[in-house]
Amino acid sequence: MELLPVIYLSYMFVSMYFLFLFLFLYFLNKKRLFDYPKLKKKYKVSFIIPAYNEERTIKETLEHIFSIDYDNISQVIVVNDNSTDKTKEIVESLKKDHKNLILINNKKNLGNAAKTKNVGLKYANGEIIAFVDADSYPAKDSLKKMLGFFEDKKVGAVTCPILVKNQSNIIEKMQELEYKTIATTRKLLGYLDSIYVTPGPLALYRKKALEKINGFDEENLTEDIEITWGLAKNNWKREMSLSTQVTTTAPDNLKDWYKQRLRWTLGGLQCIVKYKKEFLKKGILGMFILPFFILQFFLGVIGIGVFLYLLTTRVVSNYIFAKYAIPANVPLLTLNDFFITPSFLDYLGIILFVSGFIFTLLVIAIIEKIELKEVLKKQRLRVILSYSLIYLSLYPLITIIAIYKYFKREKRWR
Repeated sequence: MELLPVIYLSYMFVSMYFLFLFLFLYFLNKKRLFDYPKLKKKYKVSFIIPAYNEERTIKETLEHIFSIDYDNISQVIVVNDNSTDKTKEIVESLKKDHKNLILINNKKNLGNAAKTKNVGLKYANGEIIAFVDADSYPAKDSLKKMLGFFEDKKVGAVTCPILVKNQSNIIEKMQELEYKTIATTRKLLGYLDSIYVTPGPLALYRKKALEKINGFDEENLTEDIEITWGLAKNNWKREMSLSTQVTTTAPDNLKDWYKQRLRWTLGGLQCIVKYKKEFLKKGILGMFILPFFILQFFLGVIGIGVFLYLLTTRVVSNYIFAKYAIPANVPLLTLNDFFITPSFLDYLGIILFVSGFIFTLLVIAIIEKIELKEVLKKQRLRVILSYSLIYLSLYPLITIIAIYKYFKREKRWR
């Protein structure tokens, strides 16, 4: 058998395997997707907000935190990473009305979120630590619907869905679809104890768990992935509450989107390298999370590689044919050229695309609690098609660029 069909079929098999795995988990757990444990204990909670030049959003973020329906928030700690705008002044102006608001000013810019989070941890007195990005806005019921998971003493972290606040252009709308898809699949992975990231917009951690793994890795570009893998390695469970949410400000242009996704991908590569010795070792990190993550990278590279190979061979063969056909007066096109017979592999590709498209519709219907026909409204359908055909196809390119930059040692947080 030729190599290309083997690669293509392997790609198809792995993709369909994970698609059916998610569908299986959904139908097995659909009646309890939005369940959350009722809160029995009044945990003392410390919020930590890393901030660097966040004058446009920090006030609204703090107002959302102060409006959360929970009466045992002992501290709201803002770690100002030597901002050059009015972040410091805005936070100070709110201190007189909120006695639990603490401002920590770094004397120099530490350069990444992990270092800033570790600074805040030194001042936190809560049993549960809630990290919030300075451009994110937790829902009023977020703590009541997340803290109950900590009744299980083995739970080290809890996350929730992230929704996009700004949805004025196509880039933002496609990110909204992406975030909703991620939220649903992350919840499903939770039933396998395989949640592999607790994102920065809102994540709760048991302080004891963070102390046992020595806090955040200050060299990693995606500290929220790395800390989750560290918790998994040390047998701390990670949970997802699908019944609440946090909204965040997403990139509104392609340049900022690219920079953010490149950093995420580089950070993921760092995590793979750091935890490579855990691969296929006993435990959920080595047996599922690492292989799942590596396969995501591998499939992306293979997918774009196959596409570029087929495109190149087609262009080259057509060029060579045209070069010799024109002098020989051989027609460049015949009637038979207009009758395209799809191959078996073409049919498999169509099946994969349609299955993925239907799955996207399904996860949107799940998280929005609406019927599929509501998802198929004309305006929404255009965004979903753009997301499926264009947006997702950009990720393999980012993966290849990230791999190149990683081996060139080009790793920057900002």
